[in-house]
Amino acid sequence: MNRGTLYGIAAYALWGLFPIYWKALGHVAASEVLVHRMIWSLVFVALILTWRGQWAWLVALRRRPRAMAVSALAAILLGVNWFLYIWGVTHDFVVETSLGYFITPILSVLLGVLLLRERLRGGQWAAVALAAVGVFYLTLVYGSLPWIALTLAFTFGLYGYLKKRVSLSSLESLTAEMMALFTPALIYLLWLMSRGEAAFGQADAATHLLLVAAGMVTAVPLLLFGAAARRVPLSALGILQYLAPTLQFLLGVLLYHEPFTTAHLTGFILIWLALAVYTIDGLRHRQPRPSAHHGGR
Repeated sequence: MNRGTLYGIAAYALWGLFPIYWKALGHVAASEVLVHRMIWSLVFVALILTWRGQWAWLVALRRRPRAMAVSALAAILLGVNWFLYIWGVTHDFVVETSLGYFITPILSVLLGVLLLRERLRGGQWAAVALAAVGVFYLTLVYGSLPWIALTLAFTFGLYGYLKKRVSLSSLESLTAEMMALFTPALIYLLWLMSRGEAAFGQADAATHLLLVAAGMVTAVPLLLFGAAARRVPLSALGILQYLAPTLQFLLGVLLYHEPFTTAHLTGFILIWLALAVYTIDGLRHRQPRPSAHHGGR
């Protein structure tokens, strides 16, 4: 196993284990956890970029107002995705959040048809159809649409689409997005603190450490993913990407004992079959479509 594959496994494994981290902050409001993640992510990536002397891209980006606007819109989608993921995990919806990331690759293919007028092969249409049947079946099982999963998938799919409009590395794009969100995040945190409603400044040392470390926890998997993307084919990353939602799913069922009946299993099997068809089709045609930009979860 080469070093790039190991980096990829490490990145997706860390993303898959994210529920443990956000569960540890379950006593803090999801909105406050979100703004800390935004603020400290910017601090952490800024330190890395300063150490590397890698700020020239920002000067070039500022000369491209359209690219800045796209980055800002991507940042909003990422913020919604992060908030819902944190909220879902801390409110015992780990299994449903994992479903969102199982659906995302297939939804990205569908977005390619709707937004880019791409034409799908038969195998890709079969994968989309199977996934749609799975979602419909789970809607019947849940008694309502699995809205957490679908919102996570849509926001992350659209986020990936917008990222393709701005040619930046994972680290650079995350920095641009956190810059767009930093000021409103800081204002909201200061407002919470002024009202005495923030955990920051009042909680125990462990909570403060977890909140501040959220920036590092966000950036490290991105750095590992970037290192993997430079060393292994996208087809390999396309297969590895299922490691993260699989780990999330297992945590939800085995560690957090969330309800998961035989009826739920049937719906998930349909989704997994769709992913198998999608992956096999991609490998056969050597044109996999995994998102090369990550920031969700």
